Amino acid sequence: MEPFGAAGVQAELDRELAETLKSGVLAPFTGVGVSIGVVVQGVRRVFSYGAAKPESIFEIGSTTKTFTGLMLAQLVTQGTAQLDEPVRELLPPGTVAKPDGEEITLLDLATRRSGLPRFPANMKFDVSENPYADYHAADLYAFLGKNGVAKGKQEGGLAAYSDLGFGLLGQALANRAAMPYAALLREEITGPLGLNDTAISLSPSQQHRFLTGTNGADHRPAHALDFDALAGAGAIRSTVGDMLTYLEANLHPESLKPVPASAGAATGGSTIGAALTLSHQLQGAEIWPGMRIALAWLYQTNTGNYWHNGATAGFSSYVFFNPEGDYAGVVLLNASAGVDDSFVDRLGQHISQRFGGRPAISLAP
Repeated sequence: MEPFGAAGVQAELDRELAETLKSGVLAPFTGVGVSIGVVVQGVRRVFSYGAAKPESIFEIGSTTKTFTGLMLAQLVTQGTAQLDEPVRELLPPGTVAKPDGEEITLLDLATRRSGLPRFPANMKFDVSENPYADYHAADLYAFLGKNGVAKGKQEGGLAAYSDLGFGLLGQALANRAAMPYAALLREEITGPLGLNDTAISLSPSQQHRFLTGTNGADHRPAHALDFDALAGAGAIRSTVGDMLTYLEANLHPESLKPVPASAGAATGGSTIGAALTLSHQLQGAEIWPGMRIALAWLYQTNTGNYWHNGATAGFSSYVFFNPEGDYAGVVLLNASAGVDDSFVDRLGQHISQRFGGRPAISLAP
């Protein structure tokens, strides 16, 4: 198939989503909306369906992990951290003993090779409506003190998904920078890239644009998900426009000219281009068949796509960029990923496949 351009995306999706807008996840009675952003060879388009508007704010869930990976790349590029540095050295003194064998490094955390479980055992999912908000640095350090930081073995030698791992990475980097994760995010990424609607805590005007998340087949309202010590795993909220700007920076890091730090300016502007390039470098062998990993970004060997997805109790996201084809896309939905067979993933994959000139997955409800 001929590769698809950005200009025709909305017309195709109007056709593909017609039934979904009548009786599927985007029907008026659901309260669900989707915002979509694409860029192909510099041509940019942003549009929305259902309850969403282009300026709507969504939780992006685990897509946050790519920001945490870039945060690591920033500190490495600036010389204040090293990829092979043990995470233990970025924790308060006395938090955890040095293990006898191989210990978890920052690179292990960013590439899912730490062997840590998905969640810490002392996280109170059963008694808290907002468990990430109720999990603090003291809880994280208590878990590590009890369980240690020895590098674990991955089942089958493959990578294991771990919110704990990326949450620990974010907390460790915040410790090294001597500022909260949210402040470090502004200093190193959202400030330099001009992502004014990408944040963890929203201003009153942003809160007005923050959609209500929905969950389940009946699209019931979902509690917003807040984070403390594990912010690096999934705390970020953003708009489709900001996320598309973020992907454009990933497509063309060479176009970001170093900006010297000045009074009141974010320090990360001097290294953001080099850090983006570092964050794309593939680390080690395949983590799954046909899949490699950079700093958080997953890489499909058959398409050349870097991608990630995310989900919270009431939102889901899918992002991708392809440097060789010079295209990227983002899909943000205020419905959990389990609704309608992971609709956000199918939509993101459909757009990616059309841009690559491949047969596209069906979007029929």
